[in-house]
Order: sequence, then C-alpha cells, then structure tokens
Amino acid sequence: MERAVGAVVGSAVGDALGAPFEFGPPGAFFSRFPEPGCGGEMCGGGGWDAGEATDDTQMAVHVGESLLERGGLDPADIFRRFQLWAAAEPKDIGLQTEDVLTNGEPWDRAAAAHFRTNHRAAGNGALMRATTSAVYFAGRGRAVTMDAARRIAALTHGDRAAWEGTAIFHELLRVALEGGDPVGAVADTFAQVHPEHRERYAAVLALGWHPDDATEFNGAVWPCLASAVWALRTTASYEEAVRAAIDLGGDTDTVAAVTGGLAGAVYGFDAIPVRWTEPLHVPLPGAGERVLRLQDVVDLAQRLDRSGKAASAKGSV
Repeated sequence: MERAVGAVVGSAVGDALGAPFEFGPPGAFFSRFPEPGCGGEMCGGGGWDAGEATDDTQMAVHVGESLLERGGLDPADIFRRFQLWAAAEPKDIGLQTEDVLTNGEPWDRAAAAHFRTNHRAAGNGALMRATTSAVYFAGRGRAVTMDAARRIAALTHGDRAAWEGTAIFHELLRVALEGGDPVGAVADTFAQVHPEHRERYAAVLALGWHPDDATEFNGAVWPCLASAVWALRTTASYEEAVRAAIDLGGDTDTVAAVTGGLAGAVYGFDAIPVRWTEPLHVPLPGAGERVLRLQDVVDLAQRLDRSGKAASAKGSV
C-alpha cells in the first residue's frame, strides 16, 4: 500500500514540481535550487500556483476514478470524462489530445481519425496519466496490465508507439509495486512489446543510454520514458530522481510525473519530502470544479490498490 500511495502521490508531486520549469533549458532547476533539502522548490510559476498539478495528474485522476466507479476498465466512460474535462477549459491540454477529444468522432474512432490525418501521435500524453491505471492493474500480472495500458492509451493516441511506451511503464511500475527492481526488469519486458517497436524501445532503455542521446524532444514518448528510467537508475532517492528529471529541461512536468511515479513506487510514500506533499493540490476541471488535496490523492491511491487487488482475486478486468 505504501508503494501504491508513493506511486500516485509521487507522480503528482513530480508533475507540480516540474510545471514551472516546462519548456525551459537544461540546468534551470539546479541553477535555482542547487542544494537538495533546502526548501522552496515547490515554487509555482508559469501560470501554476505552488503545488498545483497539471493536466498530467488531472487526467490520471479521471482515469482512476473511472476505474473505481465502473468497477474496471470502461474505455467509453474514460473518454467521456476526458471530454468533460477538455470542455471545461483546463489551464493546459495537449494539442493532439484536445483535437481527439473535440473532433466529434466516437470514443473508439477519434484517436485513429486524428492519426490518419496528422500521421503523428507518439507524444507522451498517454504515458503522463498512466500511474493510476498502473496501480489498479498491477495485481493482474504482466499481460493484463500491459494490455490495459494499451487500451487506455489508444483513447487519445493512434500511434502504437505511445501504446507500447505506456505498456512498458505499466509493467515497470507493477514490478516496483511488488518490491522488485524496475530497472532490472526492463530487458524482460521487451518480449511483450510489439515487434515493430521492440528495437527502438530496447535502444532508448539500454543501460548506457543518456538523455543527450535522444533524437526527439522529450515530449515524445520514447525519450520521456527513457529519461524517467535514466533518472531512476542514476540516483538513489525519490528526491534525487525527480530533481534529475526536472533538470533535463523541456517537458519537465511530464518527465517528472513519470519519474515520480516510478521513484515513488520504489522508495515509498515516506520518501517523498513533506515540503513537497503539503502544498500539493489537483484541480479537476469537468468534475464539479473539485480540488483534490494531499489526503484525497492518498485516499485515491489506497482505493485503487484495494479495488485492483479485489478485482484481481475475482479475475475481472
């Protein structure tokens, strides 16, 4: 349970911590906060209040609440919640995600229609929201959790590359929640990756890969996931991992959200600095204008963990 809470809260904290530095240069976070533990890092800026989570966590909460309220995976319901969220004009929404949610196509054809027209849909927008679903499906084993990841990713991303990256994340988080080493599990995951995408993910998730080796901006799914795994394997604590992720620059909120989910599962909730968790809040456009606070996020994680395990015992998806 502590690892599940660590994953969900850890992802939200990484998101909120990285938001003010989004699209900034590498090194900006370190330049402002050179010494770990000194405080002030949850600073707000760039249109975000201190501790305010972005669309990454907002969409993750909508996924998690759908899984709980529907008693399992109901893609049409998740898509409907996403549409209500998009219609409520959130502060931030990816251009591709917005187009898919507003193009008028039904839930099972909207992303494919976007991909046919634009031929580009391998952003990290499905990966960024995957921690809640990864916690829920972790007890179902590798095949089920990876399949669920693909199905949820496909709601907004028509490119299978985004599906496979999200599926890998689901599996690595499952390993971490069971107390295993997600970095050590990377190689074993490739056999379950679609053959057309296996080689590319093997390259960016190799032990010798560094974010400087990326061939795309880290708003793409490949370097985003790879940067999170790199941050986890080159550091020794939750705080170090998230700091390293944000200091890469670029899409800092999402890279830190993915990193925070993995690091939170590895190190547990208690490893997340209190000075980062206390100001955390998650506005929920499209859901009665609710704002989740830390305890609400903790409760959500606990419910996902309990309900996921209960559904696993019954053998339901």
